[in-house]
Order: sequence, then structure tokens, then C-alpha cells
Amino acid sequence: MNPILPGATLGVMGGGQLGRMFAHAAQQMGYFTAVLDPDPGSPAGRVSHDHILAGYEDVAGLDRLARLSAAITTEFENVPAQALRTLAAARPVAPAGDAVAIAQDRALEKTHFMRCGVACAPWAAIETAAQLAAVGDDLLPGILKTARLGYDGKGQVRVATREALAAAWQQLGQVPCVLEKMLPLAAEISVIVARGHDGQMVHLPPQLNLHRDGILAVTEVHDANMPVARMERAVSATESIANGLAYVGVLCVEFFVLADGSLVVNEMAPRPHNSGHYSMDACDLSQFELQVRAMTGLPLVQPRQHSPAVMLNLLGDLWFPAGAQEPVTPPWARVLALPGTHLHLYGKTEARRGRKMGHLNVTGPDAAAVRAVALQAAALLGIEAF
Repeated sequence: MNPILPGATLGVMGGGQLGRMFAHAAQQMGYFTAVLDPDPGSPAGRVSHDHILAGYEDVAGLDRLARLSAAITTEFENVPAQALRTLAAARPVAPAGDAVAIAQDRALEKTHFMRCGVACAPWAAIETAAQLAAVGDDLLPGILKTARLGYDGKGQVRVATREALAAAWQQLGQVPCVLEKMLPLAAEISVIVARGHDGQMVHLPPQLNLHRDGILAVTEVHDANMPVARMERAVSATESIANGLAYVGVLCVEFFVLADGSLVVNEMAPRPHNSGHYSMDACDLSQFELQVRAMTGLPLVQPRQHSPAVMLNLLGDLWFPAGAQEPVTPPWARVLALPGTHLHLYGKTEARRGRKMGHLNVTGPDAAAVRAVALQAAALLGIEAF
């Protein structure tokens, strides 16, 4: 495709924080932005030149987004894939609806991983009582996950016995699910790649992640966060997954590191990812600028990380210290007095427990110094040490 140059309008399906950070990156590069989201107070809608207040399948809203935009992307994976296909009849859409549809269904996703030669945990699809009864004992203990619409630990139940499995499927409403065997985990990592219309691909440094209650809590990225051979395996696997989709845009793939050091893929996100937020302050190209470049056909240059980094996820819980019933503003001044701290809040007007309100990036001259400051910031904010 011919590059879509600054001055054009870029559209985004979804008005959450990822859309907001995409809009900021696009605007910094000289683009205008248009957001389609039904929430009048959406974070991305608040900062975009155009905010189309409409549902994701609203025909008039989709038509207006297509008329305003030179190219369109999505900021979350649960936007209806058919809506993206509809938009693609009029404008370049990245990622494509077909790729998003695979990411929306865990069974399709795992089948794609296996087709690409990337190992995942042993699993079985459960859509009927017969499939439930046929599950092998070797998959227990395991984690039962809804095939669709689960995120941040939602729609998941740990099961140790066949009785518990049957009860969990009932609890989840007997919707289509996948059962994954629980494996001995040593760590969790992720890789973010950007792939262009021409197949060119670049990647950010692999991220070492810590999750709590199914939600990303901490990401660490520096030269010593994992062995080089592991980094190379993870990047190669992610590139295979992206190529298998003929993907265009930014893609994040999450992996489990097993106790023996081997990797199994967990899931993919067809968009920028929470674990890549460190790139806004630690790299010369952020994941959001890569998203802009990929969708517009601009050159994809390999990002360079210039500073070790730790990213702390800021959940709404931090606004309710010591069981407070009313929200209390966290001590931002004290946190920002620490060297190398970069605060990113998402413009959400109401803090709620478990809600992603922002993130804090910490950068510095070396990994030890960055980690020390990040631990100080965590202590000030009431985040558990890591």
C-alpha cells in the first residue's frame, strides 16, 4: 500500500486507555484521530478530534468512521470481528477481522498456535456434556476458561477433580470452554511485534511479567531479565504466529516459562498490550507509534531500548487505602519525587477496585537502580513488593 501520511485521520474502534494512548501517539506524529465508542466519557473519546457515539455494530456509526478515516485499527480484542470486516470493505483495517476473530476464541487460538508449530499446554475443548465426560484425567488439575470474552482472570476456574470440573462448567453457564492442564510455571513473559502490510516485522524486547489475581501487576525489561536463548525462542515463536495470520498491526503473545525452562504459549492480544507500556519511556519507539506505522504503511524500524525499565500497573484499589470507603488520591507528588518515574493516568473519572487507572514507568541507568526505585514507589502506593 502507499503510505498514509501525517495529516490524514486514523480511526480506532474502542475508546479505552489503549485507544487513548494510540490517539496521543498518532497526534504527536501529525495525524487526526476518530474514535467509535458508545461511552461519552471514554478515555480515547475525550482526547480525539472526533468521537462517534455509537455501538460497535451500529451501521451509521461504522459508515461515519469509514468516511472520516484513511485507515482504521482496534484497541481491544472483543470488538465484533464482523464490524472490522465491514469497515475493511471501505478502508484499510489493521488488524483484520479474521485475525481478531481467532484471538476472540480460545479454541481457535490454540489451534492456530499448534498449526504454527508453537507449543501450548495440553488442552481440550468443552462445548457439550459428551465432551465434558470425555476429558482425560491427564488434564487435571487444570484451568477451565470460557472460550470467549474472558480477560484479566475473568471467566476462569481452577479445577482439581472431575466433580469440580463439572461444577465449574455449570458455574460458567455451560458456555463453550477450554480446559488447560496446569503446568509447573517458573515465570511469565510476553513479546510484542509489529508487522506491516509488506510482511516486514520488528519487535520490542521481551517482557518479564508478574500477574496477581489474573491481572498484570509488574513488568520488568532489561538485558538480564531472561536468558538470551529464551528471548530468541519467544521472539521466533511470536513471529511465526504473526506470519501465520498474515497479521498487520501490533500483536502481543504471552508465554509461560515452565520449571524446565521450556516455553508454552498462553494467549495472544491483537493490539498493544499492558506489558508494552514501558516502551513509552524506555524505548525510542513505543508500541503505539509502531501501531500507527504498521496501519499506515510507514517504515517499521527496529525499536531500541535506551533504559532499563519497570512498569507498575495502577489499579483502582490504590485509591482505597486501608479499607477506605471513599477514594483518596494516591501520593503522586511523593512518587514523582523519585528519580526516573513517569506517571501515565488514563483519564478515568471514577476509581474502582480492579479497574486499570494508569501505570507508572520507572527508568534509570541500570536494572538494580530501576528496581530499587520501583520498589520505593510500590511501597508509597501500597503495592505489594515484588
